Amino acid sequence: MNRTPRSPPFDGIAAGYDASFTDRLSGRWLREAVWERLERVFHPGDHVLDLGCGTGEDALQLARKGIRVTATDHSPAMLDVAQRKAAAAGMTGRIETQPLDLATPGQGPWGPESFDGAFSNFGALNCLPDRSPLARSLAGWVRPGGYVVLILMGPFCPWEVGWHLLRGDARTAVRRFRSGQEAHVGEGGTVGVWYPTPRLLTREFRPWFTHVDTQGIGVLMPPTHLGHLVDRWPRFFGSLRGLERRVAPRFPFTWLGDHFLALFQRR
Repeated sequence: MNRTPRSPPFDGIAAGYDASFTDRLSGRWLREAVWERLERVFHPGDHVLDLGCGTGEDALQLARKGIRVTATDHSPAMLDVAQRKAAAAGMTGRIETQPLDLATPGQGPWGPESFDGAFSNFGALNCLPDRSPLARSLAGWVRPGGYVVLILMGPFCPWEVGWHLLRGDARTAVRRFRSGQEAHVGEGGTVGVWYPTPRLLTREFRPWFTHVDTQGIGVLMPPTHLGHLVDRWPRFFGSLRGLERRVAPRFPFTWLGDHFLALFQRR
């Protein structure tokens, strides 16, 4: 009996993703923290690879700065949203979209040293149990000296633990301690999620890349699924945001947060 292939799980949330995250105050603040770092290492005229581009918000930001972006995702629905946003912004000359399953990165269509750098934002790499194969592929695609910026969900988020424990939901409070568990995405979709430490990520990339530094993202802010709290008390969380800018590059805040950002350089 023939079965219809299942759509990638993130297809189901593509249409509403920007409304639920990108356009919320907490989402904008988190992206701005990442963009600040991306714009330090990527410059006008560079060609960079976006891994797990989602709806293309990061690609648009870099394109507006004169950077060419090849935006990739495993979800056709996400790529469709990204393409339409690029067209609406008049950025199709700087943004190209390509399907790419990060679980099989060797199938990418690019030749050696095709890119000046690469990045992946907001947890696309958390859907991989092992990121070493991707690191190996990136070593071929990124020129020597090029930077790779990776933003992953961290292994321990004090905000998340405290919030859910106070509500008697111990299972959700400690979910990041159970790597490889299935998470629900949209209506009926599921995906495995892993929470590597910054140290593990560095070990996976070490054969080809030098670790430059790590900083926390969302260290003092509620995790993304609690963004309604920021909407309710923007002044309070705005103050925490200012403090976070000072402490995020310092241990232990480099990994005590919703996400962490790791910067690597191609050897």
